[in-house]
Amino acid sequence: MRVLFLTAQLPEPPHAGGTLRTNGLMRGVHAAGHDVHLLSFDSPEKLSANRAALDTFCASAQSVPPPTRRIRQRLYDLLFSRLADMQRRYDSPLYAETLKHVLAAQPFDLIQIESLEMAVYLPLIKQLQPDARVIYDSFNAEYDLQRTIYETERNTLRRLPGALYSLIQWRRLTRFERQVCESVDHVIAVSEADAEAFQRLAPGCAVSVVPNGINTLPYAEGDSSLDLGDHALVFTGSMGYRPNVDAAIWFADQVLDKVRARVDDAKFFVVGSHPHRRLDVLREREDVEITGWVPDVNPFLHAAAVYVAPLRMGSGTRLKLLQAMAAGQAVVSTSMGAQGLHAQNGVELHIADTADDFAAIVASLLEDPAQRQTLGQAGADYIRANYDWSVIVPRLLQVYDTIFDASKGESYEQTATTPA
Repeated sequence: MRVLFLTAQLPEPPHAGGTLRTNGLMRGVHAAGHDVHLLSFDSPEKLSANRAALDTFCASAQSVPPPTRRIRQRLYDLLFSRLADMQRRYDSPLYAETLKHVLAAQPFDLIQIESLEMAVYLPLIKQLQPDARVIYDSFNAEYDLQRTIYETERNTLRRLPGALYSLIQWRRLTRFERQVCESVDHVIAVSEADAEAFQRLAPGCAVSVVPNGINTLPYAEGDSSLDLGDHALVFTGSMGYRPNVDAAIWFADQVLDKVRARVDDAKFFVVGSHPHRRLDVLREREDVEITGWVPDVNPFLHAAAVYVAPLRMGSGTRLKLLQAMAAGQAVVSTSMGAQGLHAQNGVELHIADTADDFAAIVASLLEDPAQRQTLGQAGADYIRANYDWSVIVPRLLQVYDTIFDASKGESYEQTATTPA
């Protein structure tokens, strides 16, 4: 079967959350015997640099430079259109023209849209290859993500402009994401909570859960060369992403001092690319370090005494938790951070939603290395059994099978053996 993936970034190298997911799924589909094709946004230089890796699982791979959207363009859309920001983020005439050539060159059995931003090309797909089956692989239930951001920030005066922005985006994304869900053959959610959100949004749409996954072995083997001190608290992720920014600030402002009252040398490491300027205030603290981009989070995971995920907004499942738990680290998360994970509280990780509870659990773990090791080992075993790509990819292949059973009365395995 020929499968075309539309992505906002090249899946090589797989650093950020979206590229980690897309890379794992594409490699799994290729390993199952299907022809995988890619049309992505990224620079020609990056495509060339990663061509060898892409060729190991892609029958073809093309990219076009991402469009540039200036602040004034975003402001114009906000004030004078009904379009969600995500509808415009990767709306590119060059990409559309390239997609036309790709679709004209050969028929595809299935086209997989990776993230809501890429769904702006759905009308073009329907026009040029109406017989192709189309999947929307959601990284989040985006409309619901904006709802959680709005509800978290609306009662904080200094965050009111951001809350109002999210309120507008929530309403606009509700329209757009509903339209997408009703237009595709199948929606993939990364968690049961997201699947329920899609069912509320578009009742009757076909939704399956294919969680985020990782290759667990590299995290289990790890890199222990980095020394962050005996009581390092680590949080990872893209630090330009609003839920991560909020999490880092909340932990530093509301939790860290309470931890240090019991463990006075505890230090908080915020690890990730593009730190937002809101994080600058934390740089003034001796007990916080903002690293910025790092080539590999693995050494930081293995140098942590406790991994913290103090997220108060968001959706989906957090790849950061999968990585930390696979590395054998004791993890403390909010309920929002652990959403969709189904790990046992107190057995494979700890969950706390108030500053006092979060601080008490973190301090207790810092004071008890044996407790940390027991929790970390249980978490690693759980992730290896449930979230390794060897477990996750078959769930995607089952979705493929379901689509073709429903639409053609035959499975994707049968379709794959049918001469083109």
